[in-house]
Amino acid sequence: MIDYNTIQRIIDTAEVTEVIQDFVNLKKRGVNFLGLCPFHNEKTPSFTVSPAKGIYKCFGCGKGGNSVNFIMEHEHLGYPEALKYLAKKYNIEVVEKELTAEEIQQQNERDSLLVVTKYANTYFQEKLHKNNDGRAIGLSYFKERGFRDDIIEKFELGYSLDVRDAFTIAAKEQGYKIEFLETTGLTIVNDNGNFDRFRGRVIFPIHGLSGNVIGFGGRILKTDAKAAKYLNSPESDIYHKSRILYGMYYAKKSITQLDKCFLVEGYTDVISMHQSGIENVVASSGTSLTVDQIRLIKRFTPNVTIIYDGDAAGIKASLRGIDLVLEQGLNVKVLLLPEGEDPDSFSKSRSSTELTEYIEKNEEDFITFKTRLLSKDTKNDPVKKANLITDIVRSISVIPETIIRTVYIKECSNILDIDEKILYGEINKIRRKNFDKEYKKTISPEDNFKSAIPSVPSFVDDVYSEAQEKELIRLLLHYSDKTLYTYQEDKYDEPRNVSVAEYVISEMLNDDLEFKNLIYKQIFLEYLEAVNKSDSLESKHFIYHSEPQISKLAADLLSTSYTLSKIFKKGGANIETEEMKLKQIVPETIIAYKRKILEIAQSKAKEKLREVENEKLSLEETNKLQKEFMQISTVINSISKDRGWVVFK
Repeated sequence: MIDYNTIQRIIDTAEVTEVIQDFVNLKKRGVNFLGLCPFHNEKTPSFTVSPAKGIYKCFGCGKGGNSVNFIMEHEHLGYPEALKYLAKKYNIEVVEKELTAEEIQQQNERDSLLVVTKYANTYFQEKLHKNNDGRAIGLSYFKERGFRDDIIEKFELGYSLDVRDAFTIAAKEQGYKIEFLETTGLTIVNDNGNFDRFRGRVIFPIHGLSGNVIGFGGRILKTDAKAAKYLNSPESDIYHKSRILYGMYYAKKSITQLDKCFLVEGYTDVISMHQSGIENVVASSGTSLTVDQIRLIKRFTPNVTIIYDGDAAGIKASLRGIDLVLEQGLNVKVLLLPEGEDPDSFSKSRSSTELTEYIEKNEEDFITFKTRLLSKDTKNDPVKKANLITDIVRSISVIPETIIRTVYIKECSNILDIDEKILYGEINKIRRKNFDKEYKKTISPEDNFKSAIPSVPSFVDDVYSEAQEKELIRLLLHYSDKTLYTYQEDKYDEPRNVSVAEYVISEMLNDDLEFKNLIYKQIFLEYLEAVNKSDSLESKHFIYHSEPQISKLAADLLSTSYTLSKIFKKGGANIETEEMKLKQIVPETIIAYKRKILEIAQSKAKEKLREVENEKLSLEETNKLQKEFMQISTVINSISKDRGWVVFK
């Protein structure tokens, strides 16, 4: 048991933003922070962290709580374990007795697996440094690879003795149950008995985001045609290789700081680059890149550079990974190393400065890279060139952002000498086909009303539209707790109802918008607080509000102006009420609100640009205003093109 005073100290010290930033790339938005939710896949950030309130809330999936809740949810830990995690992060001493073998057996299975992998990690390190065979074979191998002692210690590298069941026997003697040794894959159990999976191999521990060892990779050192060169832990409750990137635990801080991630292939590539001073690097560990791995990178940065060995055949087989990264909305660059080099060997032959300079000078966007790579095979063959264009067009088509897609189309047109209109036509065909395919897979028709609402550029502020603010507050007062749509991550998840209040709040916070009318703002903030607590507010809360102005406004807006005529009632007319059309009305009201403030901002920008004629603005200010004006116009045009009408003008 952890005593009450220690618990309070942990809770008081564990600042929610600091805790969550270890796992999510947060950006300041007003008084709060915004990021991509780590609990479900999303393209538009809806995960909000409030330092003032000490809470987080995702308006997409509904998860929320404080710093301890976050660690419990994210790391799948119990309350005591989450407290210990935070205590370790903030160097707060938690005095507890060491667990006995009997207590270990009483842990739930997942905790037991983590305990077993932690023991195994210590065991393998001990054998590497203190056992004669470990030093002569394992440590010698790492030294031959050029790894320094501090790097070997940092990555907790180890060695498993080349003895049938040395580890298994040692683990059982320490009280670890064979069922957990088998589940983690450390011990293989068959009719011939028990034996160690990683015997005779150097060990690369695989860490989860919180630093727990969740699995291992082992490289064989002796020549054996029947044995795999590398062997990984099998899938388990704590280890899912398709969701893990080797080195992410060590790289996440650097990735966030530098806003960039390097993606390589193997364990030694990551370790060697760290030794050369490049720490924002992770590896897919020899497996094909997966969507879950890409999403993991995206939580920390949208910018990724894929580093390929100088092996053209292997690169062509890996090009699918680029399309997957593009499809998830990341900015992709590619670095091709000289022939015969890999990140491991290349980084060892250069200093940190030389390596950084080489990367900056030679990394290129994926179109230039892909065109250069594939055009070698086309020569003067028009059919092969057409296939090359089709291949690149297919890659561009998966990019979700319109502006980025447009830039790549222009670049592709210049490089391949083909009309932009033709490229647009082909890309639109592919996107329409893919859209139709995905549309048929839609879980529920209710999900379809959520057509993407364009975001308001961050520089648009101090713009006030009283009518639109009032209409949004009216909808909240009338229908805040009404279900707007049903959200379901996939067919295996439980559907979750999203209320009008959650939807409106999410749209406002996503674009860092706030009500300028102080009365409307107060009402909105009270709804926000209620949603953060998973509560709902009845209209009478505002009717009997302690603030007279809020009470009066609520009474005014909740008054029904129109009633259904008795004639229609008697005739049984099927007339749709406002509540029946919320799925249309609420999103369109949000759109109308955003468009109105955009139009006001556009008008203000026009006025400022007129000052150019009077030479009141510098060239730099003029260029900035012109860019902002064009960006606002693009969003307004997008809204008009998609809908062709507005609710308010």
